[in-house]
Amino acid sequence: MSSHAADLARRLARNAEAVCRHYLSNGHREGRYWLVGDVANTRGRSLFVRLSGPDHGKGAAGKWTDAATGEHGDLLDLIALSRGLDRLHDTLEEARSFLAMPPGPVPWQDRLPAPRGSPESARRLYAMSKPIAGTLAETYLCGRGIVTAAAGDPLRFHPRCYYRPDEDSPTETWPALIAAVTDLGGRITGAHRTWLDRLGQDKAPIDSPRRAMGHLLGHGVRFGAVDDVMAAGEGIETMLSLRTILPTLPMVAALSANHLAALLFPPTLRRLYVSRDRDPAGDAAMASLHHRATAAGIETHGLSPSFDDFNEDLRQLGTDEFRASVRQQLAPQDVMRFMTSDMTVTGDYGTANRFVVGRLDALRSE
Repeated sequence: MSSHAADLARRLARNAEAVCRHYLSNGHREGRYWLVGDVANTRGRSLFVRLSGPDHGKGAAGKWTDAATGEHGDLLDLIALSRGLDRLHDTLEEARSFLAMPPGPVPWQDRLPAPRGSPESARRLYAMSKPIAGTLAETYLCGRGIVTAAAGDPLRFHPRCYYRPDEDSPTETWPALIAAVTDLGGRITGAHRTWLDRLGQDKAPIDSPRRAMGHLLGHGVRFGAVDDVMAAGEGIETMLSLRTILPTLPMVAALSANHLAALLFPPTLRRLYVSRDRDPAGDAAMASLHHRATAAGIETHGLSPSFDDFNEDLRQLGTDEFRASVRQQLAPQDVMRFMTSDMTVTGDYGTANRFVVGRLDALRSE
């Protein structure tokens, strides 16, 4: 086996249960094995796949045997037989598609497993994801009235992002909106996942549809490069909602009230807008951040929603009334500098609804 194929086989083996759930969906897990009838995904117990073990050698994860036919191999072999692929090239492309990997050889540093939840694991997840244009992630955001996305935004889409309710539960795969968490220098320190339902209409019907990984304290999901003015808040959808009417104002989503309170300030920052959610945690985070910013010589202004958060404002009020509500909370010089009334730039909620309807109709017909 070539080193390239071996790298893919190892990656598949590290996610053996997810591979089995995708290609052998009529089977089920029993202990350390996945049991199914055969490589054609027939119901039964003849074929068994080892779900855990070392990377190679006796008892390696991903190795399988069909007791009825004597066939055996690794997960690349299983994918080839399952999909009826005769050429190695086609099998490798299918494996890459499943893993959502970019084309080309696997960098040597990515061949080693990264600790779960580590910054390196977050960087790999982000690298394996793809731009959100035309994906369920875009459909999800548009369904929330968010119709603007710049090319440099730290948002991507993963079609099969792993999810485990807890340590004792099997791994599931769901489509997900992936956001990069970066430090002040732009280095990825973590990632935030929003798992989505299969049609992108809402978040996935799971217990924890939002989770972050990596090093988060002081960092955030950043939109635009900060000079002297910035807005900060908790949620990604909250900040993206503000961005529909303040498209050039740099923003950061800290992902939680506690992380918002601990956000690090860029050295050039002179004025900070703090977007708060209407709850006690939001009030406490705003007070803490205001105190720290004032001590650092940074002017602070609070931005308060009419409803629970700014995404609800955008959807309930509509763009024009939402813009008017935020306008009166800005410093006059920032209204002229950052706010636009040009609907061709910001989009409108009606356009978002039409886009979503079209996307959902297309998905249902596939």
